[in-house]
Amino acid sequence: MSFTDTDHLIAAEKARDEALAVLPIFERMEPHDHRPRFALEILTAWMKGNASVTEVRQAAFDAHEAARDVSNEAARFAARACGQAASVAHVITHAPHVTRYVEKAKAASTK
Repeated sequence: MSFTDTDHLIAAEKARDEALAVLPIFERMEPHDHRPRFALEILTAWMKGNASVTEVRQAAFDAHEAARDVSNEAARFAARACGQAASVAHVITHAPHVTRYVEKAKAASTK
């Protein structure tokens, strides 16, 4: 299967939007940790041609580190969703993982 640049941008936008929906879960628990939000912001910059894949990839790693640093399960899944969304810039096949983490974040936030 091959993807066009347009497919890649569409996947990135969808992943970003999905992750944005659960980002508040993380930010309620960790209001001073901006790593997941920055991952989505730098992904947006990449989509506009204003950031490199290397920059987005590092931000994705940082969002996953934020996930490891938080004890709340819902917040952890939300941060992972953001990290996976940013990872779409590097590899488009990360997109389905965003949906999975978003679903987990939503489910864990209702417990």
